[in-house]
Amino acid sequence: MPEIAKKICLVGDFSVGKTSLIRRFVEDKFSDDYLSTVGVKISRKSISLSSEQKYQQLNLIIWDVEGHTKFKSITTNYLTGASGSIIVGDVTRKETLDRIKTHLELFLQINPQGIAIIALNKSDLIASEKLQKLASLYNFDNYPQVVKTYITSAKTGVYVNQIFEVLSIRILNPN
Repeated sequence: MPEIAKKICLVGDFSVGKTSLIRRFVEDKFSDDYLSTVGVKISRKSISLSSEQKYQQLNLIIWDVEGHTKFKSITTNYLTGASGSIIVGDVTRKETLDRIKTHLELFLQINPQGIAIIALNKSDLIASEKLQKLASLYNFDNYPQVVKTYITSAKTGVYVNQIFEVLSIRILNPN
């Protein structure tokens, strides 16, 4: 069966953990060292999906979009042609969570048929009661293109594979 390639973008403010989520998913590694992404970094990972008695090989082309470019015109070029996006916020920094909607709307403006997942990242750094409250505040149920909000941790790996796999399944089966 031929492999299908799909572009997905990780979008969010600087230092929310986009690069760490990608590294955990692609290499199953985590580092506490912070390295700011300049421009865009592209990674790839092939995954096998099965849904509705159908087996599909998918080559994810993962664009790690720099957090500082969120309002620059170059971001439009990075996001163009993406089938899906993971919009990332840092649960320890409310301002990054408040800007999730702006990132989501920019992605959907450029890719109206795109699918998105919200990742509330760095969940290992705050109490679980607070996490549940944040998940209910930042769920974006009113956007049909948003599949779900996940509470993730690139450090521990919690829900990292799931956000990429669920996004991929939804991209392949949009309805």
